[in-house]
Amino acid sequence: MVDATADTPPDLKRTPLHALNVALGGRMVPFAGYDMPVQFRDGVLKEHLHTRNAAGLFDVSHMGQIVLRPKSGDVGDAARALETLVPVDVLGLPEGRQRYGFFTNDRGGILDDLMIANRGDHLLLVVNAACKDADERHLREHLSGTCEIERLDRALLAIQGPRAAEVVATLAPSCAHKRFMDLASLTVVGTEYIVSRSGYTGEDGFEVSVPLSHAEEVARALLALDGVAPIGLGARDSLRLEAGLCLYGADLDETTTPVEAALEWAIQPVRRRGGARAGGFPGGDIILDQLANGADRRRVGLKAEGRQPVRGGAAIYASDTAVQSIGTVTSGGFGPSVDAPVAMGYVPTAFVAPGSTVFADVRGKRIPMTVTPLPFVAPRFHRGTPRT
Repeated sequence: MVDATADTPPDLKRTPLHALNVALGGRMVPFAGYDMPVQFRDGVLKEHLHTRNAAGLFDVSHMGQIVLRPKSGDVGDAARALETLVPVDVLGLPEGRQRYGFFTNDRGGILDDLMIANRGDHLLLVVNAACKDADERHLREHLSGTCEIERLDRALLAIQGPRAAEVVATLAPSCAHKRFMDLASLTVVGTEYIVSRSGYTGEDGFEVSVPLSHAEEVARALLALDGVAPIGLGARDSLRLEAGLCLYGADLDETTTPVEAALEWAIQPVRRRGGARAGGFPGGDIILDQLANGADRRRVGLKAEGRQPVRGGAAIYASDTAVQSIGTVTSGGFGPSVDAPVAMGYVPTAFVAPGSTVFADVRGKRIPMTVTPLPFVAPRFHRGTPRT
């Protein structure tokens, strides 16, 4: 029997799947205050490719799940309240659907990125682990007059890959026919499961919120199915990087605006100038001005020459002899699916055209990098019409 507490620093939290992660051979590392598996026995490369070709099971229970319940009983009031903190269309979000958004500050920077779901009588937010305490305080400070705010104590599992629908059908047959960003509840022996067709790998997939007491049972049942393997944080990072998806704290932070981050697609017309509910969120004037006139810098994809990965934090230069850096690599590594190094970073707008060449400093050596459209791997989200 594996002692799940062995060698775990006392200040680290554990997810409800911690014991199972250890038993499966997970190499545990600190992440966002939790003891999390960075990889399992097969290693990051094989886990990455397995997810692209079959189905990977991820423990994402460290993420925060927060309910906004309108005191009036009208979910529209919760939506209007949340729109004072995010620049996305929450009021127009239909029941059973979710969308990507971000909290902004008075400078237009991003406090956190999150998922927002309309559950009919309340909104459900899924926020990043490292930010969930601050996010909850932020919501209570600004929305307590309008909403009851509750942090849910539930596990969260992600099933990702081309066989994800087949896998989820064993748990929830009706959910296998949902579209990307659909969300539904189902009851199994008196227990509520919340299933969304979403994820953060670029693959088709689902996230399943389950009660803590059922987490290991559900995970073991899924892992017992053909084609399902446990996947750690290492492959989750390389998968989302290939998909051109941002990691908060690396590609996004309080000094980065949504326009600089190339996330303006997430700001619907109704919240922009000329829209029915334009502005009204922190940093609105700055963000709306950048939407109209552009920003001075922008997140881009970068491909390095050769096989050497360029990691996050590397300075970017306009030439191999320039003294002053012009930007920074924010995420980088080897992309197993493209069989080449890939990275993302911020450069001035003069360098954002695909095909532009910049240079990254790697231990004193200038590595040529080509600005490349994102994503590196085309997404395979299921956007078809749902069947009943």
